[in-house]
Amino acid sequence: MTRTVLIVEDADLCRDALELALMGIPEVTVKIVGTAEEALRQLSAQHISALVTDLNLPSMDGFELIEKVRAQPDRAALPILVISGDTDPRTPARLAGLGADAYFPKPYSPAEVRSKLERLLNAN
Repeated sequence: MTRTVLIVEDADLCRDALELALMGIPEVTVKIVGTAEEALRQLSAQHISALVTDLNLPSMDGFELIEKVRAQPDRAALPILVISGDTDPRTPARLAGLGADAYFPKPYSPAEVRSKLERLLNAN
């Protein structure tokens, strides 16, 4: 069964690195969007197995995206991984409170992100 991972990232370099890291996961398709609004449209239009998002996005930030996703009862268990250059020391606790499954501050290890995502996907 192929699983779709949605990456929400507006920086090309970060998008490319994530796509390369995650494409190696068996039976995973990677879809990339640049805004939270596009992500919400994709989530309602097709089955998404996991969400990997940046926090610093145009118009709607990653925090608001996670809130909107978690507000949907059918998305309560969707694995959400956050990758961000946010330096606020309160960010990890805020993300945990919103229901994110993992937080990777930039610079991050693409191999660690892949490993965590694989564990989350295989747990569901």
